Amino acid sequence: MYTYKNFFVIPLLLIGQFALSQAPNLGETPSQEMLSSWDTTIDPLGRGLPDGSGTAEEGQPVFLMKCAACHGVEGEGLINDRLVGGHGTIGSDRAVKTVGSYWPYATTLYDYIRRAMPYINPHSLSDQEVYQLTAYILYMNEIIEADERLDKNNLANIEMPNRLNFFSYEYELP
Repeated sequence: MYTYKNFFVIPLLLIGQFALSQAPNLGETPSQEMLSSWDTTIDPLGRGLPDGSGTAEEGQPVFLMKCAACHGVEGEGLINDRLVGGHGTIGSDRAVKTVGSYWPYATTLYDYIRRAMPYINPHSLSDQEVYQLTAYILYMNEIIEADERLDKNNLANIEMPNRLNFFSYEYELP
């Protein structure tokens, strides 16, 4: 026979069972070494950039091999993956946001490539390849010369065409 007493006893038994059950074994606390390998923050001033270097001349073959399938041979891409062009369109109704027309910092380009590209295999590029690709994309946007070597000492000094249309990065990080 069903009583209201059973209505309260069953949930109490279930709660007790959950309280006495083992905690799930979800892993281990990461070591300091593991944490430092994940700390890949690069700020607009270039702090956090790794060793390595590259030129556009070195970056072209890497781009053709690892990037052209999505971004096109000359960076023309499709509507949302275009890397070049768009100059003078930012204030218009049909803004074309590319590296050369929109991005404020060259270090952000490096950081984005390093973290997210290629789309089907992120984090697969070496730091050297990322410098080479950054140089090549900046070259395609007529921001640097083909033989200009980029590294952690000069990447933050690249003046992007749209840098003045963003808030300046003048504060100090903790």
